[in-house]
Amino acid sequence: MALPAAPGAAPTLPSPAAGGGGGGQGAAPGPAAAAATAGSGGAAREGWLFKWTNYIKGYQRRWFVLSNGLLSYYRSKAEMRHTCRGTINLATANITVEDSCNFIISNGGAQTYHLKASSEVERQRWVTALELAKAKAVKMLEESDDSGDESVSQTDKTELQSTLRTLSSKVEDLSTCNDLIAKHGTALQRSLSELESLRLPADSTEKIKQVNERATLFRITSNAMINACRDFLLLAQTHSKKWQKSLQHERDQRIRLEETLEQLAKQHNHLERAFRGATVLPAGSAGSGGSAKDPCCSAKGDLSDEDDDNEFFDAPEIITVPESMGHKRTGSNISGTSSDISLDEQYKHQVEDTKKEKRTRIPYKPNYSLNLWSIMKNCIGKELSKIPMPVNFNEPLSMLQRLTEDLEYHELLDRAAKCESSLEQLCYVAAFTVSSYSTTVFRTSKPFNPLLGETFELDRLEENGYRSLCEQVSHHPPAAAHHADSKHGWTLRQEIKITSKFRGKYLSIMPLGTIHCVFHASGNHYTWKKVTTTVHNIIVGKLWIDQSGEIEIVNHKTGDKCNLKFVPYSYFSRDVARKVTGEVMDPAGKVHFLLLGTWDEKMDCYKVAAGSGDNGAEGRQRPHEAEESRVPLWKRNQLPKYAENMYYFSELALTLNAPESGTAPTDSRRRPDQRLMENGRWDEANAEKQRLEEKQRLARKRREAEAARATEDGTPYDPYKPLWFERKKDPVTQELAHVYRGGYWESKEKQDWSGCPDIF
Repeated sequence: MALPAAPGAAPTLPSPAAGGGGGGQGAAPGPAAAAATAGSGGAAREGWLFKWTNYIKGYQRRWFVLSNGLLSYYRSKAEMRHTCRGTINLATANITVEDSCNFIISNGGAQTYHLKASSEVERQRWVTALELAKAKAVKMLEESDDSGDESVSQTDKTELQSTLRTLSSKVEDLSTCNDLIAKHGTALQRSLSELESLRLPADSTEKIKQVNERATLFRITSNAMINACRDFLLLAQTHSKKWQKSLQHERDQRIRLEETLEQLAKQHNHLERAFRGATVLPAGSAGSGGSAKDPCCSAKGDLSDEDDDNEFFDAPEIITVPESMGHKRTGSNISGTSSDISLDEQYKHQVEDTKKEKRTRIPYKPNYSLNLWSIMKNCIGKELSKIPMPVNFNEPLSMLQRLTEDLEYHELLDRAAKCESSLEQLCYVAAFTVSSYSTTVFRTSKPFNPLLGETFELDRLEENGYRSLCEQVSHHPPAAAHHADSKHGWTLRQEIKITSKFRGKYLSIMPLGTIHCVFHASGNHYTWKKVTTTVHNIIVGKLWIDQSGEIEIVNHKTGDKCNLKFVPYSYFSRDVARKVTGEVMDPAGKVHFLLLGTWDEKMDCYKVAAGSGDNGAEGRQRPHEAEESRVPLWKRNQLPKYAENMYYFSELALTLNAPESGTAPTDSRRRPDQRLMENGRWDEANAEKQRLEEKQRLARKRREAEAARATEDGTPYDPYKPLWFERKKDPVTQELAHVYRGGYWESKEKQDWSGCPDIF
């Protein structure tokens, strides 16, 4: 099949194979681009070529740059300073000549460039330059592989320790030689002094002999030291070269990783825009200019990988919210004073509305778009916990409120308090443990990090029989203490520290700390820890959350135990997703109950029939045979209507940030940036968030300065202490933890908040 030629091209052009035109779409500015930007002197060759784009546009004129084994292209020469349209590595590429003017560069299917020169002579010049560049790139790749092998071998623990031992022994040899030189030098000096004082020739012969012996020893020792120094220097030079090559290899790897990361982010943005265009546009609009509502979704953008509207770097930080959403964006005036006044008035108004009944909805989440790469490129190499994140990644709740959400299924503890059997009670405690994860299945946004001294209360004594209090007791490391009491006969307390590790494709969140649950009537005291939460597809794809690990719940009074296993998701597993299994055992290890369910839906309990085998093994092997013994322990509540527009909040979560009268001035409900975000005013929320974080930093520096002055003056200094919790050694776990000291609810009744710090 022949296609129309581009202006100035040959009369006919062969149609490339399908899929061959999109080789380098959205590629990040690579080393070739950097070299070209610095000037044409760093490029092996550069000039105009015609590149096949698609069946609509055909061949388009592009500026190509060949440098350092990479072939990059741009729309124009001026574009070299800021945008690279694509790059192909010649080390793994095949160069094929089609006819007098056309040639193909392909690296095996992932990238294919169909190119055409203006003449046969020009085509031959390019092919020759490309072949030479490919040969050099292959040689560099082999050297890089050797360097990589050396890097791997040098970082091997055994060889590294051996090298360090050798270097250490050489240093010891040098030290020994130095001591010997000093010793023999002193003896030689003493002998020479004695020689000078002699007068009789008979004695001089013996002394001269001693001097010669000393000089010989000194010469031998000096030679030994020189040889040891030479060996040490040679060894150091040899390993220095290897370490330099290893270091350079790691630097190159890091650069390649950054470029790949940027390319993935751009391709992800391109795919999202292309998908919007495919779903929004009608089938007959291929030739039109696109939908007026979404200028990014034009037909041209879907057909061509080089449309200006699809460039990731031009994506705006924030897209204006439609007025139909119910939240108008405010102007650019986001001064703290005006925001505080309007917030106070709005807070008082909302308090009056929520005194009578709990709210069932919040303002819908605005449709803000975020340029992820614009944030991530400034975060490379920084500690994750110190990266300032905009509220676009948040949900309008704090970590203290998320911690309080553990009480959503408090009725499980109410039922457990009524159980006469400690083993049955343990089943309900296990179900309560699993239920605390049910709210996380769709909640991919992060809660606000609480400020030091921030609190959150939840008083449901009249409706549900319990009341809860949380306080941020430490900022570095971040730690929150939680205490809840119920008139139904139980107390729950915990101190949770959150640690996280960014693994590239996913983020692991590991809560540290022990959870305690005490039942007043029986005195049963249960403890357990939380499992690891993993957020997948951090860079590319749809975010999803998984829970994995094991939990051991122990009754410290009776010795009963429950082992829960959260099965991690596996694409190849036939098991149901988010599966949780468990066994409830007595102190002797005999299993009495089996637990089965999922952490996002339900948990059931099966009573194990007494078997002839040890620990009831026969009964454990066939739980399906005892279907009549199945007892439903817990089932997840349905999400409210339109929850997908309200951050997937549960009914309890929707009420947590509702303004309430009488709360402490440090309560999370009064946090201004969180309130602004909930109301859809994200620009102001970002500015307010920065103000609060800066205020917290200044307070911390002030405390550090006071501590330093007290140390210099020798005067006592009291470090920061939480207001409602105190650090004690737990008599059961022997761990240091913050325990509720009392006084909060009494202060609320008196409305005496004089001890509360000014954090907002």
